[in-house]
Amino acid sequence: MALALFVVAHLLGHLAGVAGTAAHQSVLEALRLVYRQPVVEALLLGCVLFQAGSGLVLLWRGRGRRRGAVAWLQALSGGYLALFLAIHVGAVLQGRAQGLDTNLHFAAAGMQVPPWPWFFGPYYFLAVLAFWTHAGCALHWNLQPAVRTKALVVAMVAGVLWGACLVALLAGGFHALEIPGRYLAPLAALAGRG
Repeated sequence: MALALFVVAHLLGHLAGVAGTAAHQSVLEALRLVYRQPVVEALLLGCVLFQAGSGLVLLWRGRGRRRGAVAWLQALSGGYLALFLAIHVGAVLQGRAQGLDTNLHFAAAGMQVPPWPWFFGPYYFLAVLAFWTHAGCALHWNLQPAVRTKALVVAMVAGVLWGACLVALLAGGFHALEIPGRYLAPLAALAGRG
């Protein structure tokens, strides 16, 4: 639950970027007052490791026994989330070690340097969709039969809309993003353009 609350707050913080980079930074700084506390940050990193590790164990144990669309949605979304968390948390920690502020510029840089949008667009979209799908599957298994399918569908629709909004934001679809060169240079070098 702690990780889920953090992810929702994190995604809401990103959506604040629709109002502009300054709005995103203000929300991010307010959230950081909580989650950048050493004890809270250690707890969150522990939750990420536990969630990804336990999820992969459950994914492995369920092989060959998984039946039905919801079980497969849960497995696929959970597997993708484990992969995403490993890449995303690793990238954020590496960026911070390099002295970068892991803010909207950090997240959007991958959408600004070709050919990286072809990776980062689906990467972010599928992460948001996977999160909401996984949450919807949890609701499906725990709600009354009369509402469980509706809850899953609503969660997945939220994932599609939220994911599309985030990718559009990071691509500069809501307003022009001026990304400082220090964020773009590593991606340009990897693409052979730097």
